[in-house]
Amino acid sequence: MKPILRDKYLYLMLAPVVVYFLLFKYAPLFGELIAFKNYRLADGIWGSTWVGLEHFRKLFSSTDFYIVLRNTLLLNLYNLVFAFPVPVVLAILLNEVRLSGYKRMLQNLLYIPHFISWVVLGTIVIAMLSPSTGIVNTMLKFFGLESIYFMASNVWWPVSFVVSGIWKEAGFGTILYMAAMTAIDPMLYEAAKIDGAGKLRQMWHVTLPGIRSTAAILMILQVGRIMDIGFEQVYAMKNPAVTKVAEVISTYVYTRGIENLQYSYTTALGLFQSCVALILVVSVNWLIKSMGERGLW
Repeated sequence: MKPILRDKYLYLMLAPVVVYFLLFKYAPLFGELIAFKNYRLADGIWGSTWVGLEHFRKLFSSTDFYIVLRNTLLLNLYNLVFAFPVPVVLAILLNEVRLSGYKRMLQNLLYIPHFISWVVLGTIVIAMLSPSTGIVNTMLKFFGLESIYFMASNVWWPVSFVVSGIWKEAGFGTILYMAAMTAIDPMLYEAAKIDGAGKLRQMWHVTLPGIRSTAAILMILQVGRIMDIGFEQVYAMKNPAVTKVAEVISTYVYTRGIENLQYSYTTALGLFQSCVALILVVSVNWLIKSMGERGLW
């Protein structure tokens, strides 16, 4: 009790965060009951009839479910393979810039897309990739190549999705890595220089090991989100021509749950999504800790 009284002001500062999680993270768990009921707005959660696992059976027997699951996993896998390393590379390159003014300018340019809404940024991406007036296709025509319908191609749409995601978030993602690099002892770089290590060797043997723990934690969080691609980017960029590769769980839940009022069915899907994400986070956390790194717990 004495530590609590001693640090009462710190606990008071923590109170808004606790209230936020209780109201918006834990209280909504009560709504998971909808997945096991034939939910009707007029009857409410308690008044709706129990149907057990009927919605889960309907979910796992639906071909649409496996399509959106495949799309969600593939797009997240692409992000994990191609987008995850980009902030690491950018942070290492920025760390080597010695002109402070030039470095700040680069950081500001890299951070700006993060603060632009996907509604705006998606429109910009679509305009840039337009087959008739887009700058990308204009350049292709200049070099004698044919125009590509990026937004209407099942092959090129995932590429456009990943590249636009990198453009928006990679710069802002360097912040944590840059912070981790400030904790690296400068004497390690001096020792590496004395041993004859060049810049690349210093990056490989000093910088990368110094930010490895941060990268491991971010990897755990990224894998935990592998079942949740997000809504804004996909919804801003998708169109009926690429539904086979662009329809993901978040947009599917919006279409079936909000527009078609199938609350119980989409709640069952959301519960399945959360359970898989929990299993992935626990598994990857155990794997990271078994490799000698610090995990989330």
